[in-house]
Amino acid sequence: MGPSVGVMTEFREQELPGARFEKSNLRGASFTDVYLDGAQFRDVILSDAQYRMVHFHRVRMRGVELHDVDIYGEVENVVINGVEVSAYVEAELDRRMPERAKMRPDDADGFREAWALLERLWEGTVERARTFPEAELHRQVGDEWSFIQTLRHLGFATSAWVSRMILGNASPWHPLDLPWDEAPGWDGIPWDRDAQPSLDEVLALRNERQAVVRDVFASLTDEQLASTVTRTEPGWPQIENFSFEQCLRIVLNEEWEHRLYAERDLDALATDTTTNGGRTWTSS
Repeated sequence: MGPSVGVMTEFREQELPGARFEKSNLRGASFTDVYLDGAQFRDVILSDAQYRMVHFHRVRMRGVELHDVDIYGEVENVVINGVEVSAYVEAELDRRMPERAKMRPDDADGFREAWALLERLWEGTVERARTFPEAELHRQVGDEWSFIQTLRHLGFATSAWVSRMILGNASPWHPLDLPWDEAPGWDGIPWDRDAQPSLDEVLALRNERQAVVRDVFASLTDEQLASTVTRTEPGWPQIENFSFEQCLRIVLNEEWEHRLYAERDLDALATDTTTNGGRTWTSS
């Protein structure tokens, strides 16, 4: 006989390989840091489920119904009803945003062009953000980071992949740096998600980090792109023989994608009328 309805059962740090759930009610269940690779789902209702930082590599689905589904992530080798769709998705994204193709450079000059483009695009986004009351820039939309948290995360990303991996600074962190939410946590790396710095404070730090990256791109050579880097000191990343080029591609991707997230969330804030300082405010 199962547990009574309304009683919450918790499984923590347990090994349950081969477990079988049949005619079971798991509505509202939460799965965090759980391994389901090789699991089988048959006649399962996943309506209204939310997935975040989930890997769907080599997943096979048959007889499924996908209606009103919103997917945002890396899409590669995805076949729907016999049609490989990822190429169509990539082409459509490039059509909508022609600058996006420049985020896939082939040589040092291409990387310099991509970084200069990103800085120009971010200038416009920051200018737009300054039209909002600062309290709105600390506000989260749809359980995503606030605008200021997004800037803090980019500081973490550039410190990790440029200052640490490429320049060799084992501990390049600032107290306002913000790792991704699902990060495991490391000794010596700050992670204060609830900090409330001002926009100017975060932008000052960001300008310093952007200058560091800009200098790396200014002197970048094709020979460097073909080389590898190794960091074995405690902390993160801790990788041997990692591609120099891939470090920079990660930074380009972080900057590109998070600006899109920021613009999306500013759009949402702009359509929402809020009370600020006793006055009704609506962004134009």
